[in-house]
Amino acid sequence: MSESENQLLIEAATAARLRSVAPFSNFLVGAALQTTGGKVFTGCNVESASYGLTVCAERVAIWKALSEGERDFTHLVVVADTENLTPPCGTCRQIIWEFAKHATIVLANLRGQREEVHILDLLPRAFDARFLKEASRAK
Repeated sequence: MSESENQLLIEAATAARLRSVAPFSNFLVGAALQTTGGKVFTGCNVESASYGLTVCAERVAIWKALSEGERDFTHLVVVADTENLTPPCGTCRQIIWEFAKHATIVLANLRGQREEVHILDLLPRAFDARFLKEASRAK
Protein backbone atom coordinates (compact mmCIF):
# COMPACT_ATOMS: atom_id res chain seq x y z
CA MET A 1 0.00 0.00 0.00
CA SER A 2 1.30 3.43 -0.87
CA GLU A 3 1.94 6.06 1.76
CA SER A 4 -0.95 8.19 0.44
CA GLU A 5 -3.36 5.23 0.59
CA ASN A 6 -2.17 4.49 4.11
CA GLN A 7 -2.74 8.13 5.06
CA LEU A 8 -6.29 8.05 3.65
CA LEU A 9 -7.12 5.05 5.86
CA ILE A 10 -5.64 6.79 8.90
CA GLU A 11 -7.77 9.85 8.10
CA ALA A 12 -10.89 7.68 7.76
CA ALA A 13 -10.20 6.04 11.14
CA THR A 14 -9.49 9.43 12.72
CA ALA A 15 -12.82 10.78 11.43
CA ALA A 16 -14.65 7.67 12.67
CA ARG A 17 -13.05 8.21 16.09
CA LEU A 18 -14.95 11.49 16.40
CA ARG A 19 -18.25 9.58 16.11
CA SER A 20 -17.44 7.43 19.17
CA VAL A 21 -20.03 7.19 21.90
CA ALA A 22 -17.85 7.01 25.01
CA PRO A 23 -19.61 8.91 27.83
CA PHE A 24 -18.04 6.76 30.56
CA SER A 25 -14.39 6.40 29.53
CA ASN A 26 -14.03 9.37 27.18
CA PHE A 27 -11.63 7.07 25.31
CA LEU A 28 -12.41 7.62 21.63
CA VAL A 29 -11.19 5.05 19.12
CA GLY A 30 -11.70 4.88 15.38
CA ALA A 31 -11.02 2.09 12.91
CA ALA A 32 -10.93 1.75 9.14
CA LEU A 33 -11.01 -1.64 7.41
CA GLN A 34 -10.12 -1.91 3.73
CA THR A 35 -11.28 -4.75 1.50
CA THR A 36 -9.25 -6.30 -1.30
CA GLY A 37 -11.59 -4.43 -3.66
CA GLY A 38 -10.70 -1.09 -2.07
CA LYS A 39 -13.91 -0.47 -0.10
CA VAL A 40 -13.43 1.07 3.33
CA PHE A 41 -15.62 0.34 6.34
CA THR A 42 -15.20 2.47 9.42
CA GLY A 43 -16.08 1.90 13.03
CA CYS A 44 -16.00 3.70 16.36
CA ASN A 45 -16.30 2.45 19.90
CA VAL A 46 -19.78 2.54 21.43
CA GLU A 47 -20.19 2.29 25.21
CA SER A 48 -23.20 1.09 27.15
CA ALA A 49 -24.13 1.75 30.76
CA SER A 50 -23.96 -2.04 31.03
CA TYR A 51 -20.20 -1.99 30.44
CA GLY A 52 -20.02 -5.56 29.14
CA LEU A 53 -22.15 -4.56 26.16
CA THR A 54 -19.63 -1.98 24.98
CA VAL A 55 -18.19 -2.67 21.52
CA CYS A 56 -14.82 -1.59 20.15
CA ALA A 57 -14.17 0.31 16.92
CA GLU A 58 -12.37 -2.62 15.31
CA ARG A 59 -15.31 -4.95 15.78
CA VAL A 60 -17.80 -2.34 14.54
CA ALA A 61 -15.81 -1.96 11.29
CA ILE A 62 -15.49 -5.72 10.86
CA TRP A 63 -19.20 -6.36 11.56
CA LYS A 64 -20.20 -3.65 9.09
CA ALA A 65 -18.03 -5.15 6.36
CA LEU A 66 -19.17 -8.70 7.04
CA SER A 67 -22.82 -7.63 7.06
CA GLU A 68 -22.29 -6.15 3.58
CA GLY A 69 -20.91 -9.46 2.29
CA GLU A 70 -17.22 -8.61 2.38
CA ARG A 71 -14.81 -11.35 3.43
CA ASP A 72 -11.31 -10.35 2.24
CA PHE A 73 -9.42 -7.50 3.87
CA THR A 74 -6.04 -5.89 3.28
CA HIS A 75 -5.66 -3.33 6.06
CA LEU A 76 -7.13 -2.45 9.43
CA VAL A 77 -6.19 0.93 10.92
CA VAL A 78 -6.80 1.73 14.60
CA VAL A 79 -6.49 5.34 15.81
CA ALA A 80 -6.60 6.60 19.40
CA ASP A 81 -5.46 9.79 21.11
CA THR A 82 -2.74 8.19 23.22
CA GLU A 83 0.95 8.82 23.66
CA ASN A 84 1.73 5.14 23.17
CA LEU A 85 0.13 3.42 20.18
CA THR A 86 -2.97 1.51 21.29
CA PRO A 87 -3.30 -2.09 20.09
CA PRO A 88 -6.63 -3.92 19.80
CA CYS A 89 -8.03 -5.47 22.99
CA GLY A 90 -8.05 -9.24 23.44
CA THR A 91 -11.59 -9.66 22.17
CA CYS A 92 -10.83 -7.65 19.04
CA ARG A 93 -7.65 -9.65 18.46
CA GLN A 94 -9.74 -12.82 18.38
CA ILE A 95 -12.25 -11.32 15.93
CA ILE A 96 -9.45 -9.96 13.72
CA TRP A 97 -7.88 -13.44 13.70
CA GLU A 98 -11.13 -15.08 12.65
CA PHE A 99 -12.27 -12.57 10.03
CA ALA A 100 -9.31 -10.41 8.93
CA LYS A 101 -6.21 -12.47 9.69
CA HIS A 102 -4.49 -11.50 6.44
CA ALA A 103 -4.95 -7.77 6.95
CA THR A 104 -2.01 -5.60 7.88
CA ILE A 105 -2.84 -3.81 11.11
CA VAL A 106 -1.77 -0.19 11.40
CA LEU A 107 -1.73 1.40 14.85
CA ALA A 108 -1.75 5.21 14.78
CA ASN A 109 -2.27 8.14 17.12
CA LEU A 110 -3.08 11.81 16.75
CA ARG A 111 0.62 12.71 17.15
CA GLY A 112 1.47 11.19 13.78
CA GLN A 113 3.04 8.01 15.11
CA ARG A 114 2.23 4.74 13.39
CA GLU A 115 3.31 1.13 13.38
CA GLU A 116 2.39 -1.85 11.21
CA VAL A 117 1.83 -5.19 12.93
CA HIS A 118 0.43 -8.58 12.01
CA ILE A 119 -2.25 -10.34 14.03
CA LEU A 120 0.13 -13.22 14.81
CA ASP A 121 2.34 -10.70 16.62
CA LEU A 122 -0.65 -9.65 18.72
CA LEU A 123 -2.27 -13.06 19.16
CA PRO A 124 0.25 -15.90 19.01
CA ARG A 125 -1.22 -19.41 19.12
CA ALA A 126 -4.69 -18.12 18.25
CA PHE A 127 -7.82 -20.19 18.85
CA ASP A 128 -10.11 -20.77 15.89
CA ALA A 129 -12.48 -23.28 14.27
CA ARG A 130 -9.65 -25.78 13.70
CA PHE A 131 -9.82 -26.73 17.36
CA LEU A 132 -13.59 -27.20 17.25
CA LYS A 133 -13.23 -29.55 14.28
CA GLU A 134 -10.49 -31.50 16.06
CA ALA A 135 -12.70 -31.90 19.13
CA SER A 136 -15.64 -33.19 17.10
CA ARG A 137 -13.40 -35.74 15.31
CA ALA A 138 -12.04 -36.99 18.66
CA LYS A 139 -15.48 -38.23 19.77
